[in-house]
Amino acid sequence: MKLSIDHITDFTYDTEVTHSIQYLRLTPQSSAGQQILNWHLDAPGSVHRTLDTYGNILHVCTVDQPHQGITIRAQGTAEISEEDQPERENRIPPQVFLRTSPLTEPSEAIREFARGFRPAGERLHTDRHALIEMMAALLERIPYRSGMTHAHSSATDAFAQGFGVCQDHSHIFIACCRWLGIPARYVSGYVDAGDDQHIASHAWAEAWVDDAWYSFDVSNGLATASHHLKLAHGIDYLDASPVRGIRWGGGAENMHAYALVDQVDRRTAQSKMQRHEQQQAQQ
Repeated sequence: MKLSIDHITDFTYDTEVTHSIQYLRLTPQSSAGQQILNWHLDAPGSVHRTLDTYGNILHVCTVDQPHQGITIRAQGTAEISEEDQPERENRIPPQVFLRTSPLTEPSEAIREFARGFRPAGERLHTDRHALIEMMAALLERIPYRSGMTHAHSSATDAFAQGFGVCQDHSHIFIACCRWLGIPARYVSGYVDAGDDQHIASHAWAEAWVDDAWYSFDVSNGLATASHHLKLAHGIDYLDASPVRGIRWGGGAENMHAYALVDQVDRRTAQSKMQRHEQQQAQQ
């Protein structure tokens, strides 16, 4: 399956910004489950490309001229494997992802939830189905609902609220896995929802099971990445966020982001159908 991505992020400021730096993890890499066919990142100012600690492609965008807004655009096409293709390569040892963080620190309520899976703890390291069961139970316990949390909400915050979005589901699932002794990491990227849908980005988790990284998309109840395009991974959202930055001046900030994710074959078929309908209407 080929996915086409067009992701635009606009920042505008109430007053003039004298200097800004944006850290962009908006460039995916080819792996066992995805092949990048083409990709282009358009950002203002000076852009330097490197790899971060976790092996993600990182662009550092520096704008040192006065400005009241910036626009960042990432576009490309990728071939996504429809078969389950876990990642087996590691830049750093999987055990690094047992380390917790303020966003993934488990509360007593989260530990109590995960404790229900502890009898299967020995097989959790070798049986992915046990984690799939935990993923389904988590989605039932914390249904998807936007507007209840924010970008800096922790796993503890979202679990207490009883609702959350993909970022919250990922943080809670990761907190449970690490408490059970299973390395788990946060993933940012895109997902094909089956139709035209505008989203800023998507998030899911990966857990180290059977000596490989397997995907767990709690929000969609999917234990496969066959509809996902991965951008970056890290300990939590802060490590894998597609866009993070700092600035000097500007006052209040307004940020608008959307990503159009579509299947190339589906888009081509729709275009052909539209042309056919237009031709029929002209006859």
